Amino acid sequence: MSEQTLLAAQGVVKRFGANTVLAGVDFTVRSGEAVGIVGPNGAGKTTLLAALSGSVNVSAGTISLRGQDISMLDAARRCRLGIARSHQVPRPFGGLTVFENVLTAAQQGGGFRREEAYDRSIDAIELCGMMSVANRRAEALGLLDRKRLELTRALATNPELLLLDEIGGGLTDGEAIELVGTIRTLRQRNITIVWIEHIVHLLVQVVERLVCMDAGRVIADGPPNAVLSDAAVVSAYLGGHPA
Repeated sequence: MSEQTLLAAQGVVKRFGANTVLAGVDFTVRSGEAVGIVGPNGAGKTTLLAALSGSVNVSAGTISLRGQDISMLDAARRCRLGIARSHQVPRPFGGLTVFENVLTAAQQGGGFRREEAYDRSIDAIELCGMMSVANRRAEALGLLDRKRLELTRALATNPELLLLDEIGGGLTDGEAIELVGTIRTLRQRNITIVWIEHIVHLLVQVVERLVCMDAGRVIADGPPNAVLSDAAVVSAYLGGHPA
C-alpha cells in the first residue's frame, strides 16, 4: 500500500439477501485527494459510501484506513478515526438550532469535550456560511441551508476524510454553485473528499479523479475527461453520448 493511501477498499461485496449490490469493489483514495463517483441509479454508489462510513457491514472484502483494517468497526468508531459523511436527504434534529445540531455532532460524533467542541462548531458554522442562521431551528431551514447543515455537522467532527452523497441534489444552479465554493475551501484544509453526484459539471469543478460504477462494480477510474469519454461509461451512464 502506498504511504499516501488514506483509504482502501479491497474486494468489497455487499449483499442484501439474494441481491448483490456491491460485487467486488476495489477502490483507493490518497490523502488530500478529491474523488468523484458517478454511475446510473442502482450502481451501488450510496451503498459503497455506507460501507466506507460503517453504516452497513460488508459481506466480504476489507476496508482499511491508513493501513488499519476497519471493516468491523461501526460508524461511530470510524467517525472518531476521521471519517465523516453527509447524507443525500438531510437528517437534522429539527427541534434543535443549527448551533445545537453542530455542537451535538462535535461532541457525540467527534468525541470532543465541551470547550473544544464549541470552538470546532463555531469554526465549521463560519466556514459553511451559516452564522446568520446559527440560532434558527433546523426545522425552519430551506433545502440549501439543510444541505449546508449536513456539511457543517460533518466538518465539526474534524474529519480527515469527508464522504458526500449527492449534496447538490435538488438545488438550483445558483445554490449548487454556492455549495461548490464551500467544498472547494475544504481542499485548502487538506480534507480528503469522496463525492457522489449526478450533476457532473459540479463534480468536475472540484475533483481531480472520477470513478464510474455500474452494477456494483467500478468500470472506469481516472482523470474526469478520460472517464467521461470511456466507451463503457458512455454506454452505461451517459446514454450513448459523451459528456
